[in-house]
Amino acid sequence: MRSKVVGVFCIAILGVILFSFLGFYGCAQERESHSKVTITVWHWMTDRQAAFEELAARYEKAAGIRVKFELFTPSDAYSQKIIASAQGKTLPDIFGILGKKRDAASFIKAGYALDLTKYMDENMGAWRNQLFDKALNMGRFTEGNLFGVVPGIYAVPIDLMNVQMIYNRKIFKEAGLDPNYPPVTFTGFIEQLKKLKEKNFSGFVSGFAEAWLIDSFAFSYAFNIMGEDKVMKTLKGEVPYTDPDWIKVFTLFQDLREAGGFASGVVSMDNKYAEQSFANEKSAFVYNGSWCINVYKGMNPELDYAVMMPPKVVEKNPMVIWGSAGAAFYVNAASPNAQEAVRFLKWLTDDTQQVYLIETTLNLPANKNCLNKIPKILSQFTDDLDKITHPNIWSYEESPKVTEVFARGIQSIIIGEKSPETVAAEVQVAKQKELKK
Repeated sequence: MRSKVVGVFCIAILGVILFSFLGFYGCAQERESHSKVTITVWHWMTDRQAAFEELAARYEKAAGIRVKFELFTPSDAYSQKIIASAQGKTLPDIFGILGKKRDAASFIKAGYALDLTKYMDENMGAWRNQLFDKALNMGRFTEGNLFGVVPGIYAVPIDLMNVQMIYNRKIFKEAGLDPNYPPVTFTGFIEQLKKLKEKNFSGFVSGFAEAWLIDSFAFSYAFNIMGEDKVMKTLKGEVPYTDPDWIKVFTLFQDLREAGGFASGVVSMDNKYAEQSFANEKSAFVYNGSWCINVYKGMNPELDYAVMMPPKVVEKNPMVIWGSAGAAFYVNAASPNAQEAVRFLKWLTDDTQQVYLIETTLNLPANKNCLNKIPKILSQFTDDLDKITHPNIWSYEESPKVTEVFARGIQSIIIGEKSPETVAAEVQVAKQKELKK
């Protein structure tokens, strides 16, 4: 009897050991399966590569999934690589798209970007509700959009940006200006630029060799001078660029030139050069985006500066600023790792990771729960989030050919080659050609 009991007991023990071994073997297989998964991310953000690599290491430790961030620069080369890879169907699991909304639309319609709406809406929209709505707009296409894209959210914003005026407090003091009271009107701005010139200080610098910065600056003033409705009617083709209000917009650049406000060679400066000029305290004002906080910290940690809204021309309409997601990631719809990629992006935009990105890159978070974690200087860019606009959320979009003539024309005004009226006429000719197509 005793031997039978011992035999049964031994069999039971063997069963437990076998079950445990199989369980362990199954878990090991699952870990091994996970460890074979590598999510590849392509991007262009040189200032964030180190932070991305650290977050990738944290994610691998937490989830057992390897994430490989691959950096390609400059941005033009990155864009060319993305286009070539899309054509060759060799896009990575996660990628960014540089350009206008029409560029993103072409990728989506070709089936290269996964519709993320259902993931954003899970758990009563928990993921979507974490993120700034205006950041989501970069990758959101609404019903009846211009591009014929199926309505949905196709991109995950990882940060938020806006473009404003920044001024050097030290130069203000040396020029006899009060650093606590930057100009709030365009007239006051012109007067301060004249005083700066009298004191032999360079006034205003920006990367006006880049068309998008000129476009941003000019359209902010167009919204202020004529209001949003008239700007949209211009883009639609119902209001000509020769309208008196548009002449006023073009004339602002002539006024700045005649006041001696522009830094020498401003139309040949790319934004990196303009950032270096301001960081080296060669100019009192710069027009730049919120990402500059991290840039200036690296170039001149002692730089004493503050943020201001572009000074208004008129009071009847609000001054708006360009802003949107600073960077956003798309998931390759054809990737075998698409579901893992979505999970990673959800993790990347959660509170803990967003706070880490704030601390290491000094960019505004896409996650609105983290605003209380941003440094004081960066918070100056958040004061006017209600005034953000961007072409990616407009009802209409200007043709790239018209935008090119628009920017070149303003450059001509800045250097005194053409009058505002001449440029307005040239832009309208370009617009008429596009409307006839």
